[in-house]
Amino acid sequence: MAGLTGFSRLILALPVLAALVPKAAIAQVRPDLVSHDRLRVCAAPADLPFSDRAKQGFENRIAEIVADELKVPLHYFWMPQGPGYVRATLGEDMCDLIVGYAADADIVDHSNPYYASTYVLVSRAGSGLDKIESLDDPRLADVRLGVIAATPPADHLLRLGLIDKARTYALLVDRRFASPAQEALHDVETGVIDAAILWGPIGAYFAGKAEQPMSVAPLKSEARPALSFRIAFGLRRNELEWRHRLNDILRKRQADIEKVLKDYGVPLVPVEAAALAPDRRKEGDVE
Repeated sequence: MAGLTGFSRLILALPVLAALVPKAAIAQVRPDLVSHDRLRVCAAPADLPFSDRAKQGFENRIAEIVADELKVPLHYFWMPQGPGYVRATLGEDMCDLIVGYAADADIVDHSNPYYASTYVLVSRAGSGLDKIESLDDPRLADVRLGVIAATPPADHLLRLGLIDKARTYALLVDRRFASPAQEALHDVETGVIDAAILWGPIGAYFAGKAEQPMSVAPLKSEARPALSFRIAFGLRRNELEWRHRLNDILRKRQADIEKVLKDYGVPLVPVEAAALAPDRRKEGDVE
């Protein structure tokens, strides 16, 4: 997401992904100016539950709400997320909006946050882990955990002395070809691990599609780094009129946006209780 998006992903074949970026850019025409007659959105082509080319993600549906309010057609610039994503999209004027980004992230300006979510512990239903609310819970000492590398939960497992026996999954991948969250949940289903710690929107979405019943337990933490974050629209810096317009839309259509989030099972936490920006990138937060 938005920014966060995305669970949000750190073993990346950088040369492979870097080679994909120019090809994606060359294949699409670069506009000269910021468009005023259409809503141009940057999005990943295979990044459910956030977005995909079939427009089946919840960020696709939120983009449709914004376009409807602006009374303009919606146009996408598709690019897999990875290093250089913001520079090659917003920075190159290929689009004017990233629908989900961590509020107060340094690389972009942002709207007011329109939701907040948290990391979740996904386990098999009936495993006895469904009531766990904190990674400090002593019941996790003997549990085989899965975690996305270089995300805030990994820092907590390191602090608690649990990281060495945890199974780690790649942070940054090309989602057209790999899905660390789905891999982790498959390992939960098959008993390779007992539970997976995932960014809430990702964990809840794929848990709902698992063959076995899954339990999704939202996590909170009193220690840093935070596990819950505010998500906002990402936009270029110093576009004050555009930011004000987006904030007006968020105020007017907040109920419609919240319905979309609930339709996708996004675990919501109070915005005021969530951190402004991640201490480290969540899945999907890329420059």
